[in-house]
Amino acid sequence: MDTIPLKHTKWSDRFAFDTALMLEGSGETLDEVKDRHNITAEDILTFNKDPIFLKKVTSYRDEIKEKGMTFKLKARAQAEELLTTSWSLIHSPDTSAAVKADLIKSTVKWGGLEPKGDVTTEGAGGGVKITINLGGQEHPATVIDAEAVEDTTAIGSS
Repeated sequence: MDTIPLKHTKWSDRFAFDTALMLEGSGETLDEVKDRHNITAEDILTFNKDPIFLKKVTSYRDEIKEKGMTFKLKARAQAEELLTTSWSLIHSPDTSAAVKADLIKSTVKWGGLEPKGDVTTEGAGGGVKITINLGGQEHPATVIDAEAVEDTTAIGSS
């Protein structure tokens, strides 16, 4: 089994973020960013032809201009980088099952993949629930079950 996360590009989101910061005048030089990420000038020329990299840098630059360097933006960039560490821990035989389960649950939550509210699979075709409060009077609930009826009348037909 392949336990290494998919690396489809040589650049990382963190490199795109640091590039955006540099272009917005963060104080770091191009050489400092290149050294930290172990990137060559040739790599940068290649990245500048990658529309995904350019879009990512532009997106970060727009956020920096619009919101400034917020804690949330920094945390998001760091969290994206830490997904690689999470992947490695989940696939490591030395990591306990409890830690793996927690990391998997967290990744699902961060990815927005959790079910919303009280979603039920039964009756997933839709429905309506109406509650009427009559000012504190106690009445037994009445449930009306009905099947959806398909409307077969065509609009505009004579």
